[in-house]
Amino acid sequence: MKAAVLGRPAPIGESPLTIQEVPDPIPGPGELLIRVRACGVCRSNLHMVQGEWMPGSPSHLPIIPGHEVVGEVVEVGSGADASRIGERVGVQPLWSTCGSCEHCLTGTEQRCRRRQITGETRDGGFAELMLADARFAFPIPNGLTDTEAAPLLCPGVTALGAVRKAAVSPGHRVGVLGIGGVGHMVIQFAALAGAEVTAITGTPANGALAREVGAHHVSSPASQGSALADGTQDSTIVFAPSAEAVAEAVRVTKPGGRIVLGVPAPIAPLDVGDEKVVLTTVLGSRSDVGQVLDLAARGLIRVVHRDYPLAEVNDVLGQLAAGNVRARAVLVP
Repeated sequence: MKAAVLGRPAPIGESPLTIQEVPDPIPGPGELLIRVRACGVCRSNLHMVQGEWMPGSPSHLPIIPGHEVVGEVVEVGSGADASRIGERVGVQPLWSTCGSCEHCLTGTEQRCRRRQITGETRDGGFAELMLADARFAFPIPNGLTDTEAAPLLCPGVTALGAVRKAAVSPGHRVGVLGIGGVGHMVIQFAALAGAEVTAITGTPANGALAREVGAHHVSSPASQGSALADGTQDSTIVFAPSAEAVAEAVRVTKPGGRIVLGVPAPIAPLDVGDEKVVLTTVLGSRSDVGQVLDLAARGLIRVVHRDYPLAEVNDVLGQLAAGNVRARAVLVP
């Protein structure tokens, strides 16, 4: 098969991913072999490819990145259900978990310390074929195309978790910072929950995207003359990886409100008298995946995306680094 292989992390300008012919993977016990039809491109792919997460991720080299995958089951390993051959399935970043720790047993399996991550500890979907744990391969509803469905498995699930942690309810005022692959989904989930959503962005293109997917207001950050006063938002959700974005979220969140961080970024000392709550969020469980796919199949949320051939993977990641990707890029082998 053909695959985009990372042999050595390097700046994306050096084209560290190479398209290679590699052996077809063979499914082991409980595994599915999937012919990849689409794989979304995540900023975390960029971080890993450039070596910004070393030494923890990837777990080994060479490796095939890509963790939001839709494909067709073409073969099964021992113990897997052979009737799934021909089924269209999706694979999210959570490739597998232990199934027995406190997190797995209480509905937060994404926190499992023995989790395997698609494209980081196991070869991922920047390829023509990929292995999946049958327990973590989800049927894709009819009515969703491959490239529509693929990003739902990462930004969609991540956005749902962030909105939940923000405790959004009807009438709440929610500020969203970082209107990209995840942020444009956050806006939709928050609006679906009945919130009044404000996108906080200094980029006109991102402001237009925010309005397109249902933001009620668009505001610039304070450094550019924000229309939002201090403490006007019941909660804020941050997917812009910068200290400035976090500071803006802290400023506009009301005393007692919630600030949800979906990216690693420093946070300045808080006024303890404000009793603001800061939470972090990552990935999502299998239950979350099912809910997101169902909402999309019913037309209640959608992914804004553009599709590219797999051979352009380095160029696509370069565009992402430069801020030139609108919402989500999806690779098609």
